[in-house]
Amino acid sequence: MPKIIVAIDGYSSCGKSTTAKLVAKQLNYPYIDTGSMYRAVTLYFIQNHISVSNPKEVESALGNIHITFRLHGESGKNHTYLNGLNVEEEIRKMYISDKVSEVSAVASVRHALVAQQQRMGKQKGIVMDGRDIGTVVFPQAELKIFMTADPTIRAQRRQLELMEKGELVGIEKILENLRYRDEVDTTRAESPLKQAEDAVYIDNSLMTLDEQVDMVVRLADEQIGLTLRKRNFGEG
Repeated sequence: MPKIIVAIDGYSSCGKSTTAKLVAKQLNYPYIDTGSMYRAVTLYFIQNHISVSNPKEVESALGNIHITFRLHGESGKNHTYLNGLNVEEEIRKMYISDKVSEVSAVASVRHALVAQQQRMGKQKGIVMDGRDIGTVVFPQAELKIFMTADPTIRAQRRQLELMEKGELVGIEKILENLRYRDEVDTTRAESPLKQAEDAVYIDNSLMTLDEQVDMVVRLADEQIGLTLRKRNFGEG
């Protein structure tokens, strides 16, 4: 059976990562959360007082950053490791959310991580989500999804996620953070967030998680079938 690349892009807290994880599980594909990679870099920059406005500092820091993913036995989920340390919980905190878009906008940061992401998907058979997967990282992806949701619904989802981790943040602060991140993500010069021309647009404001996953898996199955037919036709 041929393997494809499923690229899922979208706004912060629209549920794309949760959907991508479950789609990957159903397809039996590895899942890569590129947002966690940028969060890990942001954590390193904060911990080591790296200024994003200093190109030499940034370049030097990137040479010292090694990001990996490991399956966590208890939860069965991928956890993000920064230079050998599990930072999964730390990178989800609000102080990282406040800075990650600023760090992600730095061209050298994006170039370094995009190169790593492209290596991860070289053999296909992968589900990856982020901001520029279908436009920059894998413009040749067989299936591209662009997800969004109403800002208030996104804020409520984010608040619930933070509460589950023991972090209490007011809805207005979360909305302010989302508006800021949306502005930075869509207007940055380097790889801005935008919908690829051939991406399937999904507004999941009123969709259940199961409905989202079922829709993407169905689209993936269609693309796998199409890829198989093209391969057979080419061989014939």
